[in-house]
Amino acid sequence: QVQLVESGGGLVQAGGSLRLSCAASGSIFSIGTMGWYRQAPGKQRELVATITSGGIPNYADSVKGRFTISRDNAKNTVYLQMNSLKPEDTAVYYCNARVQDRSYVWTSGWGQGTQVTVSS
Repeated sequence: QVQLVESGGGLVQAGGSLRLSCAASGSIFSIGTMGWYRQAPGKQRELVATITSGGIPNYADSVKGRFTISRDNAKNTVYLQMNSLKPEDTAVYYCNARVQDRSYVWTSGWGQGTQVTVSS
């Protein structure tokens, strides 16, 4: 059983910054790609950014140049540094990770979500 726990959300004014963290714990053998997704009210969940186990990032066009994804493999943690935040970034942000457990089974897990609200 693997758990993903997010932290770092909150309320910020437009132009401000927030840093999200997501730590994986449990029966972990290895972790593959990790990422962040978001879901605004009335909208579908969308990809924000992903990062491979080797550190190669991928970003949605809407956040390129403003958000930076990184990971600390020793801590099984992925981060999302969000700068120049806009009201349209307001959403619940979810962490996702491909995790291989100690039985060598791969699964895709989700965190519980953390609210990010950007006021204008």
